[in-house]
Amino acid sequence: MTDINQPIKLMPVLYVPHGGGPMPLLGEPGHRDLIGFLKNISTELPTPKAILMISGHWESHVAAISSSPNPQMLYDYMGFPKECYQYQYSAAGNPPLAQQIARLLNEHKIDCVLDENRGYDHGTFVPLMLMYPKANIPVVQLSLLRSLDPAKHIALGQAIASLREQGVLILGSGMSFHERDGSYEHSAQFDDWLTETLVHTPSQKATQRLVNWASAPAARDCHRREDHLLPMHVCFGAAMDTTKHAEKIYAGLLFGKRIAGFLWR
Repeated sequence: MTDINQPIKLMPVLYVPHGGGPMPLLGEPGHRDLIGFLKNISTELPTPKAILMISGHWESHVAAISSSPNPQMLYDYMGFPKECYQYQYSAAGNPPLAQQIARLLNEHKIDCVLDENRGYDHGTFVPLMLMYPKANIPVVQLSLLRSLDPAKHIALGQAIASLREQGVLILGSGMSFHERDGSYEHSAQFDDWLTETLVHTPSQKATQRLVNWASAPAARDCHRREDHLLPMHVCFGAAMDTTKHAEKIYAGLLFGKRIAGFLWR
């Protein structure tokens, strides 16, 4: 008999760097450590019943949710070898889950739409091809908001937090450093600030820091535009009420800059 007082086992929440375009799939040498991390991180996690992906490569005026049962591929990069436009990731969508997410957002007074046409962009398929190569776990995608308002992205995460109780892996895909002209020193300053915020700071204060992230050391040197950072805000929002602190589960270098991944158990 199940103990009704036994705590519900929550699915972790994960934020990963997805690298540069399709280069992790090409085995580009500078991505070697990141490739290894993405290939092995699933061993740290329970097997998800579904994945809700928040990619830094999809923005919409209101929150958009992919609802196709069989999403197509979206090769949203240019200038790579022919094979990069032939990759296939055949994971099914999950329309009932998409509809449930829409209901959760509506309950939290967040406008949203279902998008039957959205395919898997490279922020989605690149990490998933390495993490779950069998493509046997259904995937739904949730867009960023074009406003790029950090508080609203934390609120998005809070609205979907209950999915953790259902075995849904909430997965943010972006880059903790995303600026070609930035320096190692810039990346180190911002990485230290992120680590302090997510790993060592209580949720209420961490929320304030993330809302005001642009005031962090070297913030705009690392993110001229915050599209690759905000999936982290969604992940934080999804975990903040039940998981006190993140773990820094990946610390690496990419093209001489520090990048990080975080896990909320």
